[in-house]
Amino acid sequence: MTLSEAGVAVKYNVYLHEHDVSLEFESTDRSHVELAAHLLRLAGVAAEVKKREGGDVWYVRAFTNKLAAGREELRKALAELVRTARSKGWVDEKRAGDWLKKPEEGRVLKEGWPKYKVELARSGALVVKFGSTNPDSIAREAQRLKEMGLEEGRHFTVKMPEEGRFGYVSILKEGLAFAAWLSVHGEGEQRELVAEFVEYILRRAEEAGKEVYEKAREIVDEGKARGFPNA
Repeated sequence: MTLSEAGVAVKYNVYLHEHDVSLEFESTDRSHVELAAHLLRLAGVAAEVKKREGGDVWYVRAFTNKLAAGREELRKALAELVRTARSKGWVDEKRAGDWLKKPEEGRVLKEGWPKYKVELARSGALVVKFGSTNPDSIAREAQRLKEMGLEEGRHFTVKMPEEGRFGYVSILKEGLAFAAWLSVHGEGEQRELVAEFVEYILRRAEEAGKEVYEKAREIVDEGKARGFPNA
């Protein structure tokens, strides 16, 4: 499979494992692998460069769960590869079906949302957070929130990764409520984007359990009912 951006292209190997699909690229030139990882991140896939033990070979690899969080074009291309393998008899129907579930259904919406963690803190407060060791991923998500109309410090907080440790983007209660307000009262593409974000957070909350979903729904409903954005 080939990914390209601004005239730069990288060809990846696709492997069909027993339970997963993986996309991989390796080279003795680290800069080439860094480029491959960068293109994956642009496609919405969390990717990090690693070095193989006992040699000067660098690689980047992404398995099904990460690939399913990628953008729609990538998920469709992966699904097509699996269907081709099935039609040629390289894999049986059941295994192909299992592989196709995540790329076809996706773990995110069409805008390529990363995997936010939605849970309740011990205090009962709702936690909505995206974490990564990749500074580009954190910066990209913070920028997208700003494009949605949210303000850093008021609606969300950011901690950039340091020395390989996790950084995060955390949505505050006021931020989720304001996003819900924008999903109703915003305009044009901004309203569509923020509506997808709110829908995605609610879906993640539902996956986390009844209490988490009820808390998230309460904040969303409250935000939608506000008379004006700063209320």
